Amino acid sequence: IGNYIAYTDGSGRERGMSLAVVARARDLICNTIGGMGLEMYREMWNGDEMEAVPLAPRSWISRIDKSVPNSTILSWTADDLIWWGRSFWHVQERTSDGYPASFTRLPAAMVSTLDQQGPVYFGPSNQIYFNGLQLNPRDVIQFISGSQGLLFTGKRAIEIAIRLEDARMRNAQSAIPSGVLKQTGGEPLSGQELADLAAQFNLARMTNQTCALNEFLTYTETSATPDKMLLIESADYSARDLGRTLGVPSYLLSVSIGAYSYQSAQQSRVDLWTYACAPIANCIADTLSSDNVLPHGTLVKFDTSAFLSEAYAGDDPSGFDSPDTMAPNADTMGAS
Repeated sequence: IGNYIAYTDGSGRERGMSLAVVARARDLICNTIGGMGLEMYREMWNGDEMEAVPLAPRSWISRIDKSVPNSTILSWTADDLIWWGRSFWHVQERTSDGYPASFTRLPAAMVSTLDQQGPVYFGPSNQIYFNGLQLNPRDVIQFISGSQGLLFTGKRAIEIAIRLEDARMRNAQSAIPSGVLKQTGGEPLSGQELADLAAQFNLARMTNQTCALNEFLTYTETSATPDKMLLIESADYSARDLGRTLGVPSYLLSVSIGAYSYQSAQQSRVDLWTYACAPIANCIADTLSSDNVLPHGTLVKFDTSAFLSEAYAGDDPSGFDSPDTMAPNADTMGAS
């Protein structure tokens, strides 16, 4: 633990993050959660309902990991929950009463649990290995999401999107539409000679906009114009598919969804929090409220009042351009 040169987040995540729509959705979720503060409270009955009574926070609330800011460890904890469906903190120090005083994050890609292979995790593991070494379960805080990780639920969607991007990259190498190169006279060419001729022609197309052919060759363009070759409609559908998997509304990913009914930016923040961030934030807060982290009855929650406020005008951790950004109505989204 702490040997960062050996830390890794896995090749599957690396492939997924190469997609712009996945990177955007991930940053919206993680930066939003990482930018929020944590509060401690206790629930008490006031005669009519349970009331949240604020408590003085423990020291780790303001600095979870002494080596990095809270925004960093919370963002990457959310990242683990997105990709793997679980995350892990290791207890570094404890107070005199035996409760944790500081933590460090363990990349979920490097953690293996012999008693639970996944991809569905039913509870905390009792056989935890990190970087090949067994850990004491008492010293590991295990965040278990209510949803499977994107590496399991979005595996096919990610692979399709990557193949689409590969095709678009190939097609973008030339502005000249694809076509058929045909020999109309002269001595017939062998299969190898035709292949060599086509290869030389393609090489010339990549660097020149003017083709030169002799009287025995013709070039017939196909209907695949440059805009069609970029597979824009297919890429948009793939982006919407990945957005659905991540729970982020399509309009926040700059993906067209049809009819729009404009509302304020405050509504867009509510949509982002409700559909994408809240399940992950609740998992983190509920885990930190468990008896192995805090005394029984002491609870933790994220302070969402500023982010969801209509008067929000600070540096927006979600990545929105400005508080005046216009967003589509959720009802219209469902109808379209």
